[in-house]
Amino acid sequence: MYPDDLVMPMKHELTDKGFEDLTTAEAVNQAIKKEGTTLLMINSVCGCAAGAARPGAVFSLTGDKKPENLITVFAGVDKEAVDEARKFLAPFPPSSPCIALFKDGELVHMLERHHIEGNPAGAIAANLQGAYQEYC
Repeated sequence: MYPDDLVMPMKHELTDKGFEDLTTAEAVNQAIKKEGTTLLMINSVCGCAAGAARPGAVFSLTGDKKPENLITVFAGVDKEAVDEARKFLAPFPPSSPCIALFKDGELVHMLERHHIEGNPAGAIAANLQGAYQEYC
């Protein structure tokens, strides 16, 4: 587990932009199963989360089409919530950070860590915006 003083600024990068921080399995289960589109980011303390994933996810929301629901869980902090979120990401292996788009509770688009590492935030945003055009 990471200390709160380290994690809270990383959580706020998303929650300040409208993401709901989920910390329980029940909250994750309810959020992902909502009708409409839901963007899930499994946040982490790694450099690719800071340099690409979080900024890319936030920047992706600047277009005309975007998900109706924004949720996040934090790997290494909210174990119960992360474990529940990962159940919805099959067949993809556990990955953090990662970003997933759901439509009516079904996984329709996935960015794993290996899609995020080494890519700039703009590329992450563009990838997500392409998915929004198709599903939102």
